[in-house]
Amino acid sequence: MNSYESSALNNMEMWKRKKLKRAGILNRTAKKAQVKFNSVIPEKVHKVVTDSIKNMVQVTLAGSGFTSNNKIVVPESLEDKEKYMKERLSFYRKAAAIEGAGTGAGGLFLGLADFPLLLSIKMKYLYETAKIHGYDPKAYEERLFMLYVFQLAFSSEDHRREVFSLIDNWEEYKREASDMDWKVFQQEYRDYIDFVKMFQLVPGIGAVVGAYANYGLLDELGEAAEYAYRRRYFGQG
Repeated sequence: MNSYESSALNNMEMWKRKKLKRAGILNRTAKKAQVKFNSVIPEKVHKVVTDSIKNMVQVTLAGSGFTSNNKIVVPESLEDKEKYMKERLSFYRKAAAIEGAGTGAGGLFLGLADFPLLLSIKMKYLYETAKIHGYDPKAYEERLFMLYVFQLAFSSEDHRREVFSLIDNWEEYKREASDMDWKVFQQEYRDYIDFVKMFQLVPGIGAVVGAYANYGLLDELGEAAEYAYRRRYFGQG
């Protein structure tokens, strides 16, 4: 293990400890309110939303191979892989900020359009990250892994613990991997970004909030992807 890998391994464990710390009072209060709100929504409504999110994610993942035209030569070292990841993250982070500013400036109606557009940007980044690390993003287990990386970035404290366990033991888990729990997926993601982006729908400040929020959300996804693929890299050693 070289010096870069040694530092990366240490930073990976530090990031995990940070993400597993108890959430602040504001986040806990917001999550409780969201859980209560979700509990009074009829199950039929949950099913409609869940199916919509599931279809949106699956279509986005399937289309990422066509819309992410960046040809990737897989680097050998972890350092080169992560340098490439940062380059691609910078590209998608800027795209997300521009998209957030544009939809945020339009208030409520264009603000709502931000959801599928931002989701598409995130999935394209994960698609390319898988390729950078030498995995085939068209394979079922790799798409499932990408969805867990997504959840690692955008989930509540309690659910994140479950996702860490799956990612940390992926080689064992993937042999028995089943389909994603799409209801949990959509509720965790929706609740997470609702808290971050609710002010984007306000005319006048929506553009600034949208750009800032989207930039930050891509950063969070980048950190989660770095952790997840480092974990797999060191697991092969």
